[in-house]
Amino acid sequence: MLPPSWTPPNTPALKPTPDPLTPDRDITHQHFQPGDQVVVLKGVAGGDLWGDAMHVVAPSWHTPTDEDGWRLRDPDGGQQTYITAHPRYLVHLSRRCPDCIIYMRALSDYLLPKFPATEEVTDCGWYTTTGLNQLVHSSDARSDR
Repeated sequence: MLPPSWTPPNTPALKPTPDPLTPDRDITHQHFQPGDQVVVLKGVAGGDLWGDAMHVVAPSWHTPTDEDGWRLRDPDGGQQTYITAHPRYLVHLSRRCPDCIIYMRALSDYLLPKFPATEEVTDCGWYTTTGLNQLVHSSDARSDR
């Protein structure tokens, strides 16, 4: 007999959901600066958008997209304290930025009606992290990496 499955508390439920907005987001590398606090939106929780808060550290080449990216630091540490991400994955937390607000509003309008407003944390499955600690959106994943 198999032991019962166990999921650690606060583990997001994975519910793959298409993301039509992030892949087409036109945001430049210069939009973010070292020291900025950002979030990588990954899903929903409690009727609102949910994601990982990070600090922008330094410019870094984003190998999966062959474009300028940013080295990010997770202030809470963890298994992947530092990752590299493409600018279109990021949203400002440290300031009210019109571009980021428009993107967040569009993502909210698209995503929130698809999920009931419960306390469950839902990961929509948009991102994975490569062996090089590079955050990759599902639309940017390449089979040659």
